[in-house]
Order: sequence, then C-alpha cells, then structure tokens
Amino acid sequence: MNKVKCECGHLNPFGTYLCESCGKPLKEDGNQLANMRYEGVARRSQTYRKSIVDKIWNFFSSVKVGVWIIVLTLIGSSIGTIFPQEMFIPPGRPASVYYYEEYGTLGQLFYQLGFHNLYSSWWYMLLVAALGVSLVIASIDRFVPLYRALKTQRVTRHPGFMKRQRLFKNTDQVSEPGVKIKKASDILKKRKYNVREENGNLLAEKGRFSRWGPYVNHIGLIIFLIGAMLRLFPQMYLEDHIWVREGQEVEVRGTGGEYSVRNDNFLIEFYDQEDERFREGLERSGSDVVKTYQTTATLFRQSSETIGAGEKEEVKQHQIRVNDPMTFEGFSLYQVDYKLNELAEFTFALEEIDGDSEGLEDVTFDVNLYDPESSYEFDNGYRVEIYDYFPNFTFNDDGEPSTLNRIPDNPRFIFEVFEPGEEEGELSFVGIQLNEALDPDNEYRLRMVDFDTNNVSALAVRRDRTLPILILGGVIFMIGLVQGSYWHHRRMWIQERDGELWVAGHANKNWNALKKDFEYLSEKTGIPVPDDQTDEKEEEAGTDEGVREDDGPAK
Repeated sequence: MNKVKCECGHLNPFGTYLCESCGKPLKEDGNQLANMRYEGVARRSQTYRKSIVDKIWNFFSSVKVGVWIIVLTLIGSSIGTIFPQEMFIPPGRPASVYYYEEYGTLGQLFYQLGFHNLYSSWWYMLLVAALGVSLVIASIDRFVPLYRALKTQRVTRHPGFMKRQRLFKNTDQVSEPGVKIKKASDILKKRKYNVREENGNLLAEKGRFSRWGPYVNHIGLIIFLIGAMLRLFPQMYLEDHIWVREGQEVEVRGTGGEYSVRNDNFLIEFYDQEDERFREGLERSGSDVVKTYQTTATLFRQSSETIGAGEKEEVKQHQIRVNDPMTFEGFSLYQVDYKLNELAEFTFALEEIDGDSEGLEDVTFDVNLYDPESSYEFDNGYRVEIYDYFPNFTFNDDGEPSTLNRIPDNPRFIFEVFEPGEEEGELSFVGIQLNEALDPDNEYRLRMVDFDTNNVSALAVRRDRTLPILILGGVIFMIGLVQGSYWHHRRMWIQERDGELWVAGHANKNWNALKKDFEYLSEKTGIPVPDDQTDEKEEEAGTDEGVREDDGPAK
C-alpha cells in the first residue's frame, strides 16, 4: 500500500496514526488525547488483510489467540499432573497395564489420550510450537514499528502532537524563553536524561531501554520453548531405564554400544527395628523400611571402531545411590529401583512317568531364565529342546499363551523330549508347580529339582543437553522482566512558539515519577508544570478518556 507523506516530508507506512517524525496526527478520531500505544505507528496486522499470509500473520499476532494457546497449554499440563507420567511409573511395568490396574477406567482413559507421555506428545508439542510462533509474530509485529518510530522521532514536534499529550501546558508570553530552555537542559542532564536540542527546542528522554523489556521476555520464552522442543530428539534428551542383575553387564542405552555397565554388587540396608530412634515410626509402617540401597557398578568403554569386538576398557567404578549418580560424557546413571531374589535359573531332571528312571540319573540340566539355550544334549543320547518359552506367562486377548514382558516373574516352558535316535519328541508344559503332558501317551516328564535367584538393580539413564538452553532462556526472561518492571520510559518536550513555552510529557507507566521530575524542573527554572489532561476530563465527564500505553504484546 502507498505510504502517507506528512507535511514535514517524512514518509509513513499506510495506517500510521501519528507521524513517526514530527508526531502530527494523520487521522482524526475525535479524541482529545493521542493514542501513544506503539507511538501511534502502523502495525502490519492492522494494515494488511488480503492474502493468506496476511491472515495467518494477523491470527498469530492477536493477543487473544496467544492467551487461548497459553490457556490450552496450561489445561493440558494440569491434566498431565493428575496421574504420574510414564517416566515415573515402576520400571518394567507396561504403561497400558499399569494405569488401568492402579487408577481404573480414568487411568486407562489417561493412557489412551496420550497424557502419560504429555510433554513429548505430538499435540502438546504442536501447542508449544504455536505458542512460539505467536510470540515471534506478535513481537515482530510490534517491535519493528515501535523501534522505527522512536529512532526517527524529531525534537521539534507538531502542535497537534503536543496538545494531545496527557501532560501538556502552554504559557503566555514569557521573557527569555531560550534561557529557560537552556537552563532546563543543564538540569535534566544532571538527572541522567538524554537531552537533544533542535532550533531552540528540547527533547529530554530517559529509560528508553525499558520499552524493550517485553520483547526481551519473549526472546527468553522463545529460547526456552526451543529447548523444550529439542527434548524430543534423543541426541538432546534421553530418559530411559535399564535393569542390571548382579554379575551382569548391559549396554547403556543411548550410547550406541560404546558404553556398558556391570552390576558388581547390590546392597540394601533396612532400619533397625530395635533402634529406639526409629521404633515408633517402624511400628506404624508395619514393614521393613529401606535405609539405603546402592549398586556398585563398573563402567566399560569400547571404541566406536571396535564396537562388538575386542577388549573393553574399564572407565570407572562408582557406588550408585539414589542421589549420587554415576556420570560420564553427559550421561547420568541414577539408582531408581531394585528387585530382590528374582528367579534366575531352573534345574530340571528327566524321568519316566511310570517311576522307572533307570539310566536317566545324569540327565539334569540348568536353564538360564534370561537367555536359555534352545537345545540340551546328553551323553546317553537323550535330547531336550525348548519348543517355546514364556518368561512372564499370561493369555492374550485371543486366549493363546503369551508373555507380558521378558522378566522371568512367572516362567513357563514347552519342552520337547527326544529319545536316542528318535526324530519325534514328546511335548510337555512345565512351570512353577506345573508339569502337564501335552499328549496322554507321553512316557517322560521334566521335574524342576532346584532354582537360583538374583538381585536386580534398576538404573535410570538420563542425558539432558537442553538444560543450558533452558537456563539461558530463563535468565534472558528474568532480565527482560526486571528491565520492563523496574524502569520506565519518560520524555519531556519543551518548545518555544511565538514567545510562548509549550511543555508536554509522556511516560509508558509510572506517571507520578514524571510529574515529580516536572515539579523539580519548575522549582529550578520557573517552567510551569504541565497539567494532567486526564484528570481534567475526569472532572468534566466523570470518566477516564486517557489512553493507557502498554508496549508489550501481553503474552
């Protein structure tokens, strides 16, 4: 759209209310006081409304839209706190099962709607992204015209601009107005005002930097939101769990096989029931209370060139406790849970069903419940194969045998026993207190004769490279908050017109401080204190017709 040329020669963007240079009102709105919001300049969202880009820009630049996005985000965040997030539920328990068993139908609905992983769900990230876009567009829409208007403002302002200021007064003929203005300049400089003079007129300005406080806030928020969204990427943020059994070495997730950790020993201590200091509390609890539990762990590293082959280098050993993690290369291993006496190994013996087991005395074998072998062969020619294995046995929705997970809490086996030289075997279903022949003509059965257990430690694997970004965003936000809250932008215009002194003033907030500066200036120079035209209008109409200025996009 065509720019609007003021009588002072300055070209203003279409839709400008006050000339950016001299302040002349370019539109008559019938108000006595000037709308100084954003210095009366045109904003893109209020000027261009035709193309699809204009409509998207106008939508996201709206304060109401920004507020609604914040409200929806807060509502979603609040619902996400009703039940614990998935990262805080007991490790090893499927989320789909845990929420229903612990919280019933509401828990199941919580899980199905994705609130169990709220902060990484697509719709929550979409709200965060929309909020970021709104902050960027709203800030640009307001910052650019405000900065341009403040940068191009002239010292000598149009009479219409002066008369429309909230603080304004023009005097009768005064003697030596230039001397008074010069004296005012010296006094205001001592009060830390930035003073500019032009053709005998004066503009004193102080605290302009406070006008940028809301936009510094927005920069901090945008950086913070970027940090929050980067948590979706595993290279930036990782939250996982690993179960490590005593004597076992497992890969640390997220390291690409470069690091592994071994559980050398798991230690757990309980409070002494006989200790007088704790007896009352322990009696109320009705059970043993853990005093401390720790995992003595050794960290190993294998170079990226030899992953999967070669010797591993021992990096460090650490006693991992709840608040004392093992840290390395940006990773932290926290002690979060444990399991005592988990089933680790079964010992089976082969015998005949009719009780005559002559020649089978040595047919015993150990089955590792974590990683069982597929076949066990014996010197007498007998062979036992694992036809199927269910570490945590259950029936699925179709009524077929299945397993909840790979943890051997309720192990069941389908064994196939082969006689020497035979190609067809006998199937039997074996588990804890269970030994069923799958064929009534079976001659052999497998009997569990011994078992072994192991202590298991749960370690949380965490890596957070977004934390510096979040801290940076928070620091910048606080700087903007202090900048915009504890300082304010004050301006004084003093002009000589045909022997009269015209005095006007404007503040984006804290008008009392500006009035006190005018009173001090009046005491020293005799320049009259301008009248507050808002008070005059209140007396005449009983209402406040003044325009309150707020440069921030109010996000």
